[in-house]
Amino acid sequence: MNSQTSLQGLRVVSFESRRAREMAELIRRYGGEPIMTPSMREIPISQNSAALDFVEELEAGKIDVVILLTGVGTRTLVEVVSPRYSRERVAAALQRVTVVARGPKPVAVLRDLGLKPNISVPEPNTWRDILSELDSKTEIQGRRVAVQEYGVTNPELIAGLEARGAKILRVPVYRWALPEDTGPLRAAVEEIVAGRVDVALFTNATQVDHLFKIAAEERLDQRLRQALSQVLIASIGPICSESLEQFGLKADMEPDHPKMGHLVAAVAQRGRHLLERKRRQMELE
Repeated sequence: MNSQTSLQGLRVVSFESRRAREMAELIRRYGGEPIMTPSMREIPISQNSAALDFVEELEAGKIDVVILLTGVGTRTLVEVVSPRYSRERVAAALQRVTVVARGPKPVAVLRDLGLKPNISVPEPNTWRDILSELDSKTEIQGRRVAVQEYGVTNPELIAGLEARGAKILRVPVYRWALPEDTGPLRAAVEEIVAGRVDVALFTNATQVDHLFKIAAEERLDQRLRQALSQVLIASIGPICSESLEQFGLKADMEPDHPKMGHLVAAVAQRGRHLLERKRRQMELE
């Protein structure tokens, strides 16, 4: 393996939780040393009155457009309401409205329900892409638009829909929380601040929020920001990169496709060169 096109000798921190094992294997495959730091856990809203109210209004014909933001959220939505509404009833109700799917994962869940989306949002699947597809393919002024949320509210998307005259129904299905054991996350903050990390991989915007939340608790947020200026920051895509920008950081690279495998491969191919150039620039400043 060519050391210039691999992760050989580099310490790579990943904040992946659900697919941590897979991420660690990818990093090792390219010769890197993974520092696995679970940063999130999904909390299903077991008593989800919002989801039940949504299906009730959907069946009653009070919703015109449904925006499905994630596959996990869409699947969880169907499961949460299943004691009262069968999969067939949910599918029948969705069939009567305009369904917008953000990316391939909600599309796959819809396929399992025997449905196809009316509008599929292409990569990189940002809130801007959702609004652009709506602008070109349907009219939402004066229409009731339900948004299946995926952990946190996307204020830019909601504001964009409202600016177009839509009436919004937010449907929270699950939320993100810090892991029960925040020890690895606190240790990662210390490793980054101490200069013992070369690459930081972010695959979810909430990972950034949680990293800085822990750093702030330790009163290390300013030092973390400074330390990350010496680290190659690789982001899965624009949404994640926007979250980094909120903390005064810029992603050094994004993959051509917002997938874990593409992310690690891109870092292996170009990361060492970008890291060396970034550190040289910092020395000159």
